[in-house]
Amino acid sequence: MTSTRERQRAAARARLAQEMAERQDKAHKRRQRQAYIGAGVALLIVAGGVIWLVSSLGGDDKTTAGAESSAAPISCAWTEVPPDQRTPTTKDVGVPPTTTPPTTGTQVMTVDTSFGPVEVTMDLAKSPCTAEAFSYLASKQFWDGTKCHRMFPGMLQCGDPSAKGNGYRDSDGTGGPSFRYANENLPVDQRPAYPEGVVALANSGPDTNGSQFFFIYQDVELSPDYTVLGKVTKGLENIKKATEAGHDGAFDPSPGGGHPKSDIEIKTLTVAAPAA
Repeated sequence: MTSTRERQRAAARARLAQEMAERQDKAHKRRQRQAYIGAGVALLIVAGGVIWLVSSLGGDDKTTAGAESSAAPISCAWTEVPPDQRTPTTKDVGVPPTTTPPTTGTQVMTVDTSFGPVEVTMDLAKSPCTAEAFSYLASKQFWDGTKCHRMFPGMLQCGDPSAKGNGYRDSDGTGGPSFRYANENLPVDQRPAYPEGVVALANSGPDTNGSQFFFIYQDVELSPDYTVLGKVTKGLENIKKATEAGHDGAFDPSPGGGHPKSDIEIKTLTVAAPAA
């Protein structure tokens, strides 16, 4: 028979075991609360860091505007054609006097042709160096009295200073100024890259832009290798009328196209001052 003393000892051991279990349970819960609190603090720190990062990088409209206004001006590089590489069709006009043209607003180029005037709007944010080059050449009357010397279906090419007079059909299309400049505003993400109304620069390879350009009078499929100067905003119907007679196939099969059957003369080409 179990003695009273043994029963008391067993009861004491049971109470001690229960107390130990309760202590362990409380300690476990305390550790959980601390972990939750720690995680919450970490989350607040991360969230605060994200908010700070967004504020620093994005900022409000005022901050963004300030960042944009403090952006470094663009710089244009005018590369002179070495004297030993010039040909009789190279027209020496020096180089534009500035390398930091305006990069906001627009300019309007007016091409007065024998079929009527054509206006081209140039976006200075997209093609500032090209607009500067054309402004400079226009100030030299570079294109006045020249004829558009080549066409393809949908495209009319102009700008060769040697394409003049009755003998312009003898032009090989290699004429240009005594300087070159880099590509810009290439329509790499556009389909089609050159839709109707676009005016783009002809070149003989990357960064060899000069004075020659072409009017796109209907959508054409071309690789996006040609700087977009601007878009015809008035008078595209005059280009379409000028090209109705087609071409003589003089450049077929390579590089293709030919002289326009109709004489298309650029009487004058002027570029207005930038508009805000």
